[in-house]
Amino acid sequence: MLLVVTYSAVARTALRNLCRRHEGVVVRRFGRAALLDATVYAAFLALRLRASHGGDVQIERTEPFNEFATLDEPVREAASAYANRDAKSTPYAAFAAGTDHPDPETMRGEDL
Repeated sequence: MLLVVTYSAVARTALRNLCRRHEGVVVRRFGRAALLDATVYAAFLALRLRASHGGDVQIERTEPFNEFATLDEPVREAASAYANRDAKSTPYAAFAAGTDHPDPETMRGEDL
């Protein structure tokens, strides 16, 4: 997929118009940004937008995040356990202390 991000009001308006006129290539719209499908036509539209608005338009190629292929099970389990914790105000570091859940400092230093 292509992520198109706009940084000015004029570019944002152009992105909104592009999304309305070419709904078939739009995967999701986020206001200042949009995900377009991975087709040559979507790339053409994104490049046309950048040609018109220069640095006010950023285009990135993205891929869907598959947590089962990317992350180890302890990280997935910790995320689920933390989301279901009893005290919602407990920060993750305190929640994970003294458990088998991954340490936040260790996770910060590891690349995906």
